[in-house]
Order: sequence, then C-alpha cells, then structure tokens
Amino acid sequence: MKKQTMDIFQFAMDMEKASEDHYRRLSRKTASKGLASILTMLADEENKHFKIVQQMKQQTVPTIVETDVLGNAMLIFKKMRESAESFNVEVTELELYEKARDIEKKSRQFYLEKADQVTDASHREIFKKLAAEEQKHLALLQGIRDFVAKPRWFLENAEIYRFDDYVDGVL
Repeated sequence: MKKQTMDIFQFAMDMEKASEDHYRRLSRKTASKGLASILTMLADEENKHFKIVQQMKQQTVPTIVETDVLGNAMLIFKKMRESAESFNVEVTELELYEKARDIEKKSRQFYLEKADQVTDASHREIFKKLAAEEQKHLALLQGIRDFVAKPRWFLENAEIYRFDDYVDGVL
C-alpha cells in the first residue's frame, strides 16, 4: 500500500510541474502584460502545490498557505481595463487557455479521487484543499478564456464578473 501512495504523490508532483511549465510558456507567449502576470501567478501557485505534495511524499508535515489568487487576478483585470492596452489574441492562444482550463479540471478531479482513496486523514485533508485550490485556478482560467474571447466586454463588465460563481460550481 505504501508504494501505491508514493506513486500517487509522484503522479501529483509530475502533474503540478507540467501545469507550472504550461503557465510559464503561456506567460511568455501572451502579448498582454496583465495576462502574463496572472499566468505567472498561476505558475507560482502550481509550484507551491508541487512542494506540498513533495513534503507529503517525504512524510513531513506540509505547509499550506491559501492565497487570494482570484482577488489578485481581479485587481490585475481592473488595472488592464484602466490602461490603454489593446488586446489582439490569436485563436491558438485561446485554445491554449482552454487546454489549461481542462488541465485544472483534471487536477481537481484527481485530488478529489485521491482524497477518497488515501487512508491517512491528514493526506485526505490536504488533497481536498489542493482540489479547492485547483477549483480556484479553474475559475480564473475560465475568466481568462472569457476575457481572451471577448476582451472589451470582459473589461467593461469586470465588476460584475463573478469568479465565485465558477468556484462554487454555479457556472
């Protein structure tokens, strides 16, 4: 059983590293400084998740610090709206954001499944928290996708756009 648990941790670490790399590539690809900042923030979040799972694998008590990734992103979107930055996004870039969103969905599902499978209560709780963090990332990526698809509408309606609806599963 211990070997299976270790495989879960390695798989999770590989998944987090791949997500981090994907966000860093997206950040370098986008012409928008605001989007680049948000994507770098997401990459940093995935790196934190990697370290949490790594600590679990090493059987040390992981440190989990919740961040306000959605609130920070909304501030960046508001700054983008106030700037004179123009947004020209290629279809391929939109597809990359959709792929990132799908990765977050799979990551969330993975952590929820593993939370049900592990026998260690502390690991179960950590997997649930990681799933909740991935849900926040999913909400943010949906917002980025909506922004990229219709930048003018999104920025004009930034105050009414509700990331919380995505986090709570309303949308």
